[in-house]
Amino acid sequence: MNSQKSYQTDGPTLYVVPTPIGNLEDMTYRAVRILGEVDLIAAEDTRQTMKLCRHFGIETKLVSYHEHNKHVSGSRLIEDIEAGKSVAVVSDAGMPGISDPGSDLVRLAIQARLPVVVLPGANAALTALVASGLATERFLYYGFLPRKKKERLEVLSSLQYEPGTIIFYEAPHRLKEMLTGIQDVFGNRQLVLGRELTKTFEEFLRGTVEEALVWCGGEVRGEFVVMVEGSTEAAPTHDWWEALSPLEHVDRYIEDGLKPNAAIKKAAKERGLSRSEVYDAYHQVDKKE
Repeated sequence: MNSQKSYQTDGPTLYVVPTPIGNLEDMTYRAVRILGEVDLIAAEDTRQTMKLCRHFGIETKLVSYHEHNKHVSGSRLIEDIEAGKSVAVVSDAGMPGISDPGSDLVRLAIQARLPVVVLPGANAALTALVASGLATERFLYYGFLPRKKKERLEVLSSLQYEPGTIIFYEAPHRLKEMLTGIQDVFGNRQLVLGRELTKTFEEFLRGTVEEALVWCGGEVRGEFVVMVEGSTEAAPTHDWWEALSPLEHVDRYIEDGLKPNAAIKKAAKERGLSRSEVYDAYHQVDKKE
C-alpha cells in the first residue's frame, strides 16, 4: 500500500480546490488561502477563474487545463510538481473531478507518487440531493447523459433497477429530451429538478416525471440537477443457461468434466425439472443418433 500522510509534509502538492457554484460567499477561507499560496492554478476556464481571483485578491499565475488539452497540460503540470511547485486545480464551479478532467490530473499525480490534497466545498449534486426530499442513504451520481438518443436510452436501461436516488446533470435545451427518456425507461416516478443552485433564481420543482414534462412545455432556463427516485422493483435474474436447451445445458456440464449422470442431475435441479425428464430426453437423442 502506498501511504499518503497529507499534513506531514511541506513538499510540492496537487491541491483539488472547489469553487462556488453560484454564490461567492460559499468560497471557504481555506480555499482562498491555498489558491494564494500555490505556485500555479490550473483552471478549466482561465477567464472565469480570473474573476474569482480578482474578487478575493488572489494573484497566483493561472494556466489552462481542460478537456481538450488535458493530455499535454496534465503532463506538464505533473512535471511542475516534480520540479518543486505546488499546483491547485479548479473547475468553473464546484468540485473539480466531478464531470470534468480534474480526475485525470489526480490519477496522474497518484501514478507519479505525488501527494494529492482535496479540499471540501461546494458541489451541486450533493447540495441538490439533500434539498430534494428523496432518499439520501443510497444514491448514484451519473452526471450528464449521452446526447444521442440511442446511447441515452441504453444508459437509462442500465440504471432502471437502481434502488438508490439517481442524480443527473442537464442543460436546459436538452432537459425535455432527457425527461422523455426517463419516462420511457423508468415510468412515471417521483423526481426533483434543482435549478440554478445557490443563485438568485434557485428553484426546486418536486413532482412526477409526467408533471416535469408538462412544466418543460414553457421556456426552460438555467442549469439543472435532476434527481429521480430509485426503483422499488428488483432486477430480473437471468441464469447463464436460460438460452440453452436442456440437452445443451447437460452437454455444457459434461464439457466441464462432469459425468453424464451427474450433469443430468445438476441441470435438472437448476431448471426445476425432474431428473427422469432430462435423463429420458438426453438418452432419447443418443438413440436417434
